Amino acid sequence: ELGLCFQRCFLAVRQLRSFPWPELEQKLRASPDSSLLVEILHKTVLHPLCVKYPPSTKYRRCFLTELIKKHEATAAEPLDELYDTLADTLREEESSHCYKTYLLPTGEAVTLSESVAMVSGGTTGLVTWDAALHLSQWAVENSMIFSNRRVLELGSGIGFTGIAICKTCRPRTYIFSDCHPCVLQQLTENILLNGFVLGPATPHIQMESQGQEAGAMECQNPELVVVELDWGSVTEKQLLDLQPDIIIAADVVYDPEIILALIGMLQKLSTCRAARKPPEVYIASTIRNPDTFALFQDQLDQVGIGWQNIPAHSNSIFLSDVQPNISILQLFL
Repeated sequence: ELGLCFQRCFLAVRQLRSFPWPELEQKLRASPDSSLLVEILHKTVLHPLCVKYPPSTKYRRCFLTELIKKHEATAAEPLDELYDTLADTLREEESSHCYKTYLLPTGEAVTLSESVAMVSGGTTGLVTWDAALHLSQWAVENSMIFSNRRVLELGSGIGFTGIAICKTCRPRTYIFSDCHPCVLQQLTENILLNGFVLGPATPHIQMESQGQEAGAMECQNPELVVVELDWGSVTEKQLLDLQPDIIIAADVVYDPEIILALIGMLQKLSTCRAARKPPEVYIASTIRNPDTFALFQDQLDQVGIGWQNIPAHSNSIFLSDVQPNISILQLFL
């Protein structure tokens, strides 16, 4: 349905060139009345989610300008509502933060506050990267892996993957982690923005012997925790407190120094897990530099951590502007 397609693209703030404009032009030529444009306007700029959590002012202006161009190319009557909405955005000040909203297959939405600048505050953690979208989609399609488990996410950034998993996969506990203070602050805000409550910084560890009933109760409302975790200086006590069943990360393999710190921490996690079985580990990476990715695989081989590629999924729930080269590796500690 064309209106819904425009809605998904618009709320997720995709590049305008990736919208289905040719299909819109075709429909407008076939039937030049304004009802379709009114429907698209109300599913996008005037949608309650957009009104409450708007994309950047510039983005909304550009989208409306494009919509008006398409309308003016038809013989239809001018549409006051389109021009009035554009006039409203022209009066707005541009903000340094904006919102993106991703619609989940369940009908729920994940709304994130993002920095308008891609690299701001000295960190790349303030925007959502493609590997996070890819990992989230894989998790949604494999929700049984996460159901009623303790999940630790490394380098959570502003929280898209974790929030999507908590809304769709019913983990028992989800531990978001990052090391940059302004990322942790934004992450916390986004978790609260999506209606979750945060637990104390040391997650409650439920022992297996506490029975299935407690587990089922926890499963309805996962315990969410945000922790500061610096891979280079993390202590064994910190890791013992976490005790994850599953470890995930997206877009953390982009620099040789970071790769070494990550592998060092995975080795520590492997050795300080008390009597528990080793956690399952899934790392999603956008392969920008094949040499860096090959280095990661070589280092894993050197320290004896096994790995295998997880096959890519077919359709895209969360739209990204390009189809980048993304790999998900399962690691065996």
